[in-house]
Amino acid sequence: MAIIDSHAHLHLREGFTSSLVAIMDRLGIDKTVVVAGGTVSPDTLSKHYCEGGGVDADVDNRAVLKECLTTRGRLLPFYYANPYRGTEEYESIGSRFFGLKLAPIVHGVPFGDPRISAFLDVARFFSHPVYFHCLPRAGFGVSDLVVLAEKFSDISFIMGHGGVGHGDFTGINLIEPVKNIFFEISGSFTAATRVACKKLGADRVLFGSEYPLQDHRVELAKIECLELNQEDYEKITSKNIRQLLHMDN
Repeated sequence: MAIIDSHAHLHLREGFTSSLVAIMDRLGIDKTVVVAGGTVSPDTLSKHYCEGGGVDADVDNRAVLKECLTTRGRLLPFYYANPYRGTEEYESIGSRFFGLKLAPIVHGVPFGDPRISAFLDVARFFSHPVYFHCLPRAGFGVSDLVVLAEKFSDISFIMGHGGVGHGDFTGINLIEPVKNIFFEISGSFTAATRVACKKLGADRVLFGSEYPLQDHRVELAKIECLELNQEDYEKITSKNIRQLLHMDN
């Protein structure tokens, strides 16, 4: 079964899309879930992660959608929400996207904020999975994501980058009983990914690359190091995300 990358960023600059698709072809990746990239600089992201903070940063979701259409189904766009702008655009064009991305590391809006809930209400209407970053502080942690997932139990949540930090074993323990939270592996240690596969089951683990900040080959090698059976390998690299995106319906 062809591989699907569950998380990458699409930069709206000349040649980026064709370069990404060429990499996918070379590595046997059939489709990639993308959100807008380059919202803020890596330096700003690092500062927000370490010290807190946020910015009112917009992305051009319509341009991302238009760019994805040129790839004839290879790139699958998630709507990148800005809580400062409200849900009107998402309500208008959300049916053309495959999911919702919320980035507290960019905008600095905590999980329990009513503006986040407003977007989740729309995601529920579209049956969209929702991708979240977690951060190491109150209001943004894995425990806060658990509260949200329990409140919105009919929404599938993707915990990006294996939670908080590279070896977030505590995060894995926290989400274990919450069946609507999935573990996306990009940036997590091999040991953490292995524990996630054991405790959550391969049904709740997703291959993601975090391209272009991470090389696809690093994350694919990590999966190879797990020495999975073929069934679990296919779940992590394709079947699970296909189900979340309703691609088999």
